[in-house]
Amino acid sequence: MLAVCGLAAEARLVAGTGVRTVAGGGRAGALAVAIEREIEAGVDAIVSIGVAGALVPHLKPGALLVADRVVAAGETFEVDAVWAAAMLARIPTAISATLAGSETIVADPFAKARLHDASGASAVDMESQVAARIAKARGLPFAALRAIADPLKRTLPPAATVAMRADGTIDLPAVLWAIATRPSQLPELLRIGSDTRRALRSLGRGCRLLGGGLGYPDLDELSLDVV
Repeated sequence: MLAVCGLAAEARLVAGTGVRTVAGGGRAGALAVAIEREIEAGVDAIVSIGVAGALVPHLKPGALLVADRVVAAGETFEVDAVWAAAMLARIPTAISATLAGSETIVADPFAKARLHDASGASAVDMESQVAARIAKARGLPFAALRAIADPLKRTLPPAATVAMRADGTIDLPAVLWAIATRPSQLPELLRIGSDTRRALRSLGRGCRLLGGGLGYPDLDELSLDVV
């Protein structure tokens, strides 16, 4: 099982027996290379997992979404229906929803609304389309679990858009420099931090409910056989 994340903090939530992780740091090309490398080492299924931005008003920070499909740049990628159903059964509070994939940060409410109108998606992230495209090409089962960190009405300040390094860790010097050049963004940045922590806690609870193999039926059956 390969879990595809954006942040190193997301990867830490899902790393464990039977699950390997890659963190993309918002760089689609490098993420694709990392995924292909892991597949060559042996992967049975791929899951996109992490935080997302809401494209509709009813999704608040902490809401958990199980993808019914991923849309990006005119393409549609279906998920493994049995796996998605297993996720929804194990996480009663999760919502089935369409995810949009974007290779750039969707930073303001107007851009989010346009993306929703164009795609019909309820949330957006920067990794799901990369993972889904490769899973389809490789004939691997694919699913996605995402937690809302960024509500529709929020505009991301510059400090938030420069926060992530290529390995998914936080680039603290870049964030501090952005704050120093525009201190007025600090209150909004603190709210973003709080909502992101809420999303990560929700994601962690979801992963615990999914258990071994993140709910993938074949992996779960294998773990039962071993026990």
